[in-house]
Amino acid sequence: MAAKTTGTAPHAADTHDLIRVQGARENNLKDVTVELPKRRLTVFTGVSGSGKSSLVFATIAAESSRMINETYSAFVQGFMPQQSRPDVDRLEGLTTAIIVDQERMGANPRSTVGTATDAHAMLRILFSRLGAPYVGPPTAFSFNVPTRRASGMMSTEKAGRVEKKAVKDAVYLGGMCPRCEGTGNVSDIDLTALYDASKSLSDGALTIPGYSMDGWYGRLFEGVGLPMDKPIASFTKKQLETMLYAEPTKIKVEGINLTFDGIIPKIQKSMLSKDPEAMQPHVRRFVERAVTFQSCPDCGGTRLTKEALASKIDGRNIADLCTMQISDLAAWVRDLDEPSVAPLLAGLQHLLDSFTGIGLGYLSLDRPAGTLSGGEAQRTKMIRHLGSSLTDVTYVFDEPTIGLHPHDIERMNALLLQLRDKGNTVLVVEHKPETIAIADHVVDLGPGAGSGGGEVCFEGTVEGLRGSDTTTGRHLDDRARLKETVRESTGALEVRGASTHNLRDVDVDLPLGVLTVVTGVAGSGKSSLVHGSVAGRDGVVVIDQGAIKGSRRSNPATYTGLLEPIRKAFAKANGVKPALFSSNSEGACPSCNGAGVIFTDLGVMATVESPCEECEGRRFQAAVLEYTLGGRNIAEVLAMSVDEALAFFGSGDAATPAAAKVLDRLADVGLGYVTLGQPLTTLSGGERQRLKLAVQMAEKGDVYVLDEPTTGLHLADVENLLGLLDRLVESGRSVVVIEHHQAVMAHADWIIDLGPGAGHDGGLVVFEGTPAQLVADASTLTGQHLAAYVGG
Repeated sequence: MAAKTTGTAPHAADTHDLIRVQGARENNLKDVTVELPKRRLTVFTGVSGSGKSSLVFATIAAESSRMINETYSAFVQGFMPQQSRPDVDRLEGLTTAIIVDQERMGANPRSTVGTATDAHAMLRILFSRLGAPYVGPPTAFSFNVPTRRASGMMSTEKAGRVEKKAVKDAVYLGGMCPRCEGTGNVSDIDLTALYDASKSLSDGALTIPGYSMDGWYGRLFEGVGLPMDKPIASFTKKQLETMLYAEPTKIKVEGINLTFDGIIPKIQKSMLSKDPEAMQPHVRRFVERAVTFQSCPDCGGTRLTKEALASKIDGRNIADLCTMQISDLAAWVRDLDEPSVAPLLAGLQHLLDSFTGIGLGYLSLDRPAGTLSGGEAQRTKMIRHLGSSLTDVTYVFDEPTIGLHPHDIERMNALLLQLRDKGNTVLVVEHKPETIAIADHVVDLGPGAGSGGGEVCFEGTVEGLRGSDTTTGRHLDDRARLKETVRESTGALEVRGASTHNLRDVDVDLPLGVLTVVTGVAGSGKSSLVHGSVAGRDGVVVIDQGAIKGSRRSNPATYTGLLEPIRKAFAKANGVKPALFSSNSEGACPSCNGAGVIFTDLGVMATVESPCEECEGRRFQAAVLEYTLGGRNIAEVLAMSVDEALAFFGSGDAATPAAAKVLDRLADVGLGYVTLGQPLTTLSGGERQRLKLAVQMAEKGDVYVLDEPTTGLHLADVENLLGLLDRLVESGRSVVVIEHHQAVMAHADWIIDLGPGAGHDGGLVVFEGTPAQLVADASTLTGQHLAAYVGG
């Protein structure tokens, strides 16, 4: 027997207790070196754009994922996303990283909360075993699988001979309703929204986006024999039928073989097959105007066949269970005593209880995944990790408190600590002081944003951060005070009988000319009230949490429309075409096609990205860079920050009022440090939302609706946001904000609190009045947390 080791020297395997990062330079990081303790909770703080996501996601998590992918065979790697090595000198002590980010769930019309988790699959198995009458296998209860029938001859090859067997009628059962194809809705098109009957086709009678008679569409309509110069009102029945409903027809136009489709089949294929969330804004506006969606009359919106709906357990079919609130469904499953499927019921029970434990018990399994907010989607992804037996892994969270009421943040903190206490390393990017307070270790990045950030300003304990002189340290104990005087409303926006989702016939008046905050616990009905009853009205501009759509070629200049006046100013000053000053058009470098980098595809190996040697990453032809405006070329202008560009275009030789106006709005929302040519894909979540706010501020509107504008904002930036909201109100606009941040509540002129709980326990207005009255009342959860926040 080996002699016992003396002393307290740790085992060699236990000495690897740190994740070491040396010389990280991803995005704006400036040679960052940090040591993060394993099996502890580390919170990364700093102003929006300071480099938190670059360090946590683009460096630590990215390298962990890349190294795990490299353990698979080259064949398997060919099917996986290719990742290049992050720009870092050394990474040590990495463990398997599980990333739980804020990305919205896929907006596929058939994706629901049940299908996105395993809950719906478990229910289908349950009904295939216990449902009466028996219908078929689990696929018979799936609204994503159609029923297929086959007949004919089936051949089977065995030992060199072929056996043939006649198959009269083989049925492969699926649960998809054939009429609505498993979407639960059927569409009806309003013909008056498609064309103006008093005009002819050549005069622009069609009001559908993209249907211009100047291009191929005009030739197609003429080629199929439609009169181009007659008003549509005078078309014969056959001509109208051809224009609207014609099946794909082969025709020859100017010697070229083309296919003509009727307008309605074409719209159904090109527009209605997509989810509205994925459409371009002008196309979505057209669809909302021209198409009415109604519940499918065959399946009643359940998406399923009559056979699937006929099969029941304890008097309920699978659609009944999916429409139940998850907390109620969990109770129903708990009461089901069936020893034959005990393991399945135990798994389903645990999954449903996890929803309730994470604060999502108010959802239902048939809720479309695309309608979940960023915070709800993130917590739904968390569910699969809560019961995991894995330990010693690194969980990476991106602002898990987004969309959470202060009451729910306490629950989220408990879950993060639970994951840590199982022996995992938990890395959290966060701004909320309540979550920073539970950290074992804090890394504060800054001091500023963009090129002014990317350095570690503080590393240590929460107490150490509080005593430090960093931006986060100074603002950590900030507490907004209640306003002594509030503005008087100039009128009211009336909402009567609101019953969207869980709202219970709500009547409420939203005051105009003031800052109104709509609050309440997650799932209480805030978004349902504002988006369901206010958003569609004239003069209402909505700035929601939806992701910005754009490729790596998109940047703040292209997204905001700023590049248009800049290109025209350059063209006018040099007497050339504006298209030369676009890296996506005639001015693009021919080697990299205006991307600035060359992508080398190495098959199953990671794709290599290298700066273009010809343009040196500037994206334009050398000849284009010889044209200047105010002494700067187009590449130098795109390399400017918003603040620099505002000074450049605001006065002097390069004065361009149209560009200065857009830049003014970007600076107003706190994006003065962002460079004009920075790819949209490198912006943080908070930066993207403020970019969207800057664009929407240009729209003519009397009422602005903002959905959680503090998302991704540092404590110091919240003050700037409040100043922006005040300026909007003072300019004569009404501002309605859906928000949980106590500083925004304290700054409001009027608060509408929904509740008292979530789901069917919410949906009522539990308080209306000023913040001071809410604190004095203190009968609602919001009132209690706001009172504690302001020290009331």
